[in-house]
Amino acid sequence: MPSPIPIYLVSACLVGLCSRYDGQTRPNQACRQRLQDGIWIPFCPEQMGGLPTPRTAADIIEGDGYDVLSGKARVITRDGMDVSPQFIKGAEQTLMLAQSQQVTSIFLKAGSPSCGISGRIGITAALLKKHGFHLTEF
Repeated sequence: MPSPIPIYLVSACLVGLCSRYDGQTRPNQACRQRLQDGIWIPFCPEQMGGLPTPRTAADIIEGDGYDVLSGKARVITRDGMDVSPQFIKGAEQTLMLAQSQQVTSIFLKAGSPSCGISGRIGITAALLKKHGFHLTEF
């Protein structure tokens, strides 16, 4: 039976947890407002995939999150390291978490190679969208 209280997954960086690539915290007040009526579970797909914080910034090269998932694009750090396996593992771990918790909505960090939705979709966002989850970007 679904919970009467909404359950949200939320990018950990949006609620002020130290998970951003640069180790900084920048909580998003608009996101925190949206979380007030429910239970929220913070997550960071990059950390869940085994990457440290802080870590070298990375970008998707020659495609988007869907392309990374299908092996047509890669995630490369600014110093040239391929971190695609860690990004994919983190996306898969996030999907497992979302599926196991009867999640109502998922709030993601804009502009992230994992979580971004608008523009070039991130790896985690692509996998969650592919499985029918409702995503909102902050």
